[in-house]
Amino acid sequence: MPARLSLILADRPTGRAPLVALAGAVEGSPVGARVDLALARGVEAVASAARQAAGGGQEVVVAWSFLSPEVAEVREELARARSGMPARVVNLAGGAHATADPAGTLALGFDLVARGEGERTLVGVLEKLAAGGDPRGVAGLAWGSRAGLATSGRPDPVRLDDHPGFSRRLAKALWLEVTRGCAWGCRFCQTPFLHRRRFRHRSVASARAFARFARSLGHRDLRLLTPSALSYGAEGGEVRLEAVEELLAALREELGGDGRLFLGSFPSELRPEHVSPAALRLLRRFVDNRELLLGAQSGSERLLAEMKRGHGTSEVVRAVRLASAAGFRVAVDFIVGLPGETAEDLAATRRLMAELAQRGARIHAHAFLPLPGTPLRDRAPGQVDPATRALLDRLGSRGRAYGSWRRQLELGEALSRLRGEGPRPGGSGGG
Repeated sequence: MPARLSLILADRPTGRAPLVALAGAVEGSPVGARVDLALARGVEAVASAARQAAGGGQEVVVAWSFLSPEVAEVREELARARSGMPARVVNLAGGAHATADPAGTLALGFDLVARGEGERTLVGVLEKLAAGGDPRGVAGLAWGSRAGLATSGRPDPVRLDDHPGFSRRLAKALWLEVTRGCAWGCRFCQTPFLHRRRFRHRSVASARAFARFARSLGHRDLRLLTPSALSYGAEGGEVRLEAVEELLAALREELGGDGRLFLGSFPSELRPEHVSPAALRLLRRFVDNRELLLGAQSGSERLLAEMKRGHGTSEVVRAVRLASAAGFRVAVDFIVGLPGETAEDLAATRRLMAELAQRGARIHAHAFLPLPGTPLRDRAPGQVDPATRALLDRLGSRGRAYGSWRRQLELGEALSRLRGEGPRPGGSGGG
């Protein structure tokens, strides 16, 4: 049985924040004292850290987290990393994509996939390895077998306060996750289907501890991570401004006079129906961002209803008007190429984009991606028609539109090509 274990976190930009939070969960667990932690940036650094730890007789786990559009580049990175590390190193993938498409993720070359929330699963894997056991008995895993895809069921939901969200050993505190899950069920989004359409919130005391540690590292800025900026403390679609105010006031106190607090900008956009004069006064009082990001997604009432957005276009227009009057700049998310989108739907979306731009908003444009784990996972990737391209180009030339929609067109095609690869579900395990 190894004296120590090594957990190497593959430091990719989109996976850094969740992996740092997982490192904090490991540190606070009983097995944490036996685990050496390393954050390795780049393929060569990952492979070198794994070789060194394995050469010292340690059991080694390399943890990866990535998004669906990054699958092709991760496959290449993993292949290069594996060629430079011993075969017995366990490469473990987690996150929304891995959860939604475990078979496809295993086909990339991973040994294990963590399905769902990773805190308990990762700790369980390390505990099993520390005891000389087989980690495949830990809840929340998937792996390839002769029968196809084997799974060990889902772990119980995580209580956010049980884990700090930061890593003392790595001296890292990135985004503060205050809410996990989502009460809505937008058909294009992975979040509600990953977390079973319910909210869980971090307590004010736990959020204070995060802010205090971040300040001890010299951080000035604190960005809150939540699927809906004004849903803190809520059970469903309601807004509890008193809960939001208690959280923001506490964080502002911890940050001090030179600290900066961000909510309502990435990664914590606003739902348009939540925008009100009272909510805007609260944000003006406590947050430092002067641009708010709103999720509209379409200008078609039909598509908004079909996608189960939970609001219409009138709420979007009202939110932009109110936020602008309150002194905020506004950016508005739109997705072009949604399944079933007609010429009439596109015309309605263009009209809304043009109206909002005229009101001073910036249009944040996306091309539809068929993300694994969503009801639209098997649909074709979105296309952007010539008229909408022309409008986005015109608005962009005036500083009224931005976004990675061109790159997403390419990513959608790559995602479709990779769809369905890997072992298919077999007769082993639950889930």
